[in-house]
Amino acid sequence: MAEVWFYHLQRRRLEDVLPTLLEKTLERGWRACVEGPDKERLTSLDGHLWTYRDESFLPHGLAGEPEAPDQPILLIDNAANANSADVRFLIDGAEVDDPDAYERVIYLFDGRDPAAVETARAYWKTLSAGPHNAVYWQENDRGAWEKKA
Repeated sequence: MAEVWFYHLQRRRLEDVLPTLLEKTLERGWRACVEGPDKERLTSLDGHLWTYRDESFLPHGLAGEPEAPDQPILLIDNAANANSADVRFLIDGAEVDDPDAYERVIYLFDGRDPAAVETARAYWKTLSAGPHNAVYWQENDRGAWEKKA
């Protein structure tokens, strides 16, 4: 059964948090896909992941590119798991139908956006009603993550 982790962003933006989470995913030997509903946003994230820190490198690509299935991190806008990811990151309200197809599902949402919070709550309720192990992480005043449930 997959673990589903909800990350409630309160101080930092997705662009500040996602690269570190992806680095940790790769350190575990896992492959990842990042799903979002907006191709323009994914293209922006693609550029950001190449440049977010001079001393770091995150091998990744966009769905539809010739080498997409070989990428350890793939940015997608659909339900496919084209790179056989172990971890699925969900951004901007994306949801996965079958969390158990992954080792872990990570749902990131902006706590400063009331609509994003409501969407996250609804998804939490859906997943918590089933057999999934849902865990809630909240960013504290120092920017560290605290496990809440």
